[in-house]
Amino acid sequence: MVGNVGLLILVSVALLAAQSLDRIVQDKQDVPEKSCKSCPTIPPQTTELPVEVFQVLDLPLSIHEAALVRSDKTVLLRLSLGNSSDLKIIGLRYSLVSIDSRSQVQPLVNRIEGFSLRAYGMKTLAFKTPITLKPKDGERLLLMIEQVIARESIWEVVKAKDAFEAYARGDYSVVPTVLRVANQVDAPPGERPVIYLRKN
Repeated sequence: MVGNVGLLILVSVALLAAQSLDRIVQDKQDVPEKSCKSCPTIPPQTTELPVEVFQVLDLPLSIHEAALVRSDKTVLLRLSLGNSSDLKIIGLRYSLVSIDSRSQVQPLVNRIEGFSLRAYGMKTLAFKTPITLKPKDGERLLLMIEQVIARESIWEVVKAKDAFEAYARGDYSVVPTVLRVANQVDAPPGERPVIYLRKN
């Protein structure tokens, strides 16, 4: 009699477990599938190539991080910038070179890019102009800002090419100087310098 009671309890537990499992399966089948709008989007695969930066300390714009970002067969330059001036920065000109394992310097890009960075502000941005690049093993990438543009002023690195090439070769003794001039193109009309002509 005791054996029959034990068998009955075992069968009852097995039936309860089977019924619970059937209920779980039924509940999962009753849940409607999510629509495509609620499905998580998978971002395209991207790869990053780090870029070394030659900082020019007298410029009002500094680079905290630089990288070439490859996505969908397009390579874009991404920079994290800091503005140390009391003026809004509206653009820059930069040079990008590659340095091979034999320390040979190959110019890649010299380009002007426009953007907006408030006074004493920081921003990370990726320029939309693509860069043609075929990276090689053992190759380094080096970037330098040659010009910073505000509406009122332009900061220009004097003999930027010479200083950049010396740094790329490992000669850090060449310290670039910066010349600041008035921006007579982008300055508001009321702030442009007045030019007086002498009458003979």
